[in-house]
Amino acid sequence: MPGRAPSVADDQHFVLSSLPPTPGQKRLALGIVLGLMVALYLVTWVFGGIQLGAIHSFVAVYTTGMFVTDSITAILLYAQFSILRSRAILVIASGYLFTAFLIVPYVLAFPDVLAPNGVVGGLQTTAYLYLLWHCGFPLFVIGYTLSKDEEPGRRFAQGEVRSAILRSVAWTAASAAALALLCIRGTAVLPRIMVDRYRFVPEWPYLVAAPILALCSLALVVLWFRRRSILDLFLMVVLCAYLIEIPPQYYPVMARFSTGWYAVRVTSLLSSSIVLIVLLYEITALYGGLLAAVLRQRREREARLMTGDAVAASIAHEVKQPLTAMITSADAGFRFLDRSTPNLDKAKEAFKRIATDGHRAGVVVEGIRANFKTDDRTRTSLDVNELIEEALTLERGDLQKHRILVQAETAAHLPEVRGNRSQLQQVLINLITNAIDSMAAKEDPRMLCVKSELYERDGVMISVADSGGGISTQHLDRIFNPLFTTKSDGMGMGLSICRAIIEAHEGRLWVSPNIPHGTVFQFTLRGDVAAPVRA
Repeated sequence: MPGRAPSVADDQHFVLSSLPPTPGQKRLALGIVLGLMVALYLVTWVFGGIQLGAIHSFVAVYTTGMFVTDSITAILLYAQFSILRSRAILVIASGYLFTAFLIVPYVLAFPDVLAPNGVVGGLQTTAYLYLLWHCGFPLFVIGYTLSKDEEPGRRFAQGEVRSAILRSVAWTAASAAALALLCIRGTAVLPRIMVDRYRFVPEWPYLVAAPILALCSLALVVLWFRRRSILDLFLMVVLCAYLIEIPPQYYPVMARFSTGWYAVRVTSLLSSSIVLIVLLYEITALYGGLLAAVLRQRREREARLMTGDAVAASIAHEVKQPLTAMITSADAGFRFLDRSTPNLDKAKEAFKRIATDGHRAGVVVEGIRANFKTDDRTRTSLDVNELIEEALTLERGDLQKHRILVQAETAAHLPEVRGNRSQLQQVLINLITNAIDSMAAKEDPRMLCVKSELYERDGVMISVADSGGGISTQHLDRIFNPLFTTKSDGMGMGLSICRAIIEAHEGRLWVSPNIPHGTVFQFTLRGDVAAPVRA
């Protein structure tokens, strides 16, 4: 198991016990300290000399709140220790558990809270428990700080985590019980801190304040020089809260239930919640990060599946056209030969078309690959009128089969465009094929108009218009979406591929109704400024 320690050490950089604080978090910590100080001292300065009535239910409420917050903080730190297996986290978790354990005898011994003279102990018990409570936590912080730099190989093994937590809880409970018993049974030999139920002895600053001040200051100094993480930063905030609570305890009134005494208890409750809030924030942030990672992984998986479907559909869609043309040409060539007097010229022409379509099938496959990986090296200067002529030549068989009249309106003196010949030819063939399919189910007239014209002085616009049934207005917004089709045997990839190709060439492809019947697909291409304008 020790061999796994380095991986844990690497993972710990994602938790608050190791993450360095951001400048914003440092400003937040400073703001908390200054806010507590200003609020506490303002209340003490304005209302500090007022002796209020004894509200014993307040003691029960605030100690219960502190017990709950310290206990939950300890549980969360133990949970973090079970993951990181760091001795330092185990020590600070024990510190919070120690304070929670001491709160129990404190509230039991406090006069008039559960019984007139307290359930256990005597007059001095609660004062000594308060002293041990506020001196013990800084000692645990010092132990935490000195344990942070242990070697990864010295971390607890995975199988030792449960026993380490149980030992920590047992030792902490035994220590708290022994100290509580000392405060309950040993009041006769310990110096007095309380004159009566309400008033402190004049020596209170030396007996109580001085030890707390010394230990908290020492812990703060040690933590300051070894601070590295967000947890370190907010433990310093807790220690600062311990320090700023000391003066209002005895000045200007050295007695319980004064305004300063109440204000200090509220401040203690707030300070005990600081690390708990930080840990809850960590849990929320980690949960949010986990949820985002799961959703991102799911989207990536769906995207991979969609991409795989798109590639398969693209190949099937685009290769189907030249294969169909090859079969048609082969059938025609066979008929020309299977005559009493074979027509060799027609057969040769059919076989040439088969060879041309075979080469086009290879070009189509390479073009599909290029759709998913742009390569500028395959782009050359092209004459769009030549592209239109080649596309119409390749589709001549289907155009004649469906008795479609072709009208080519190519403008002269157009600038050349820079692009991938096979991809742009694929776009034209796809648009022409869609026009043929749209008009095949209609009676005459069947008219295909392919036009090229100048666009914005240095560009070219190509239009493919048909007189077919047109596209429903409710489908116009989705016609370019992948896997959307209006054909019964369509795959929904042709137009999405066409748009992707045109946009990769820094152009734009759109569709509009043809008046009075049919559809017009238009796309633009940027002119190649380095190429001369052809006549």
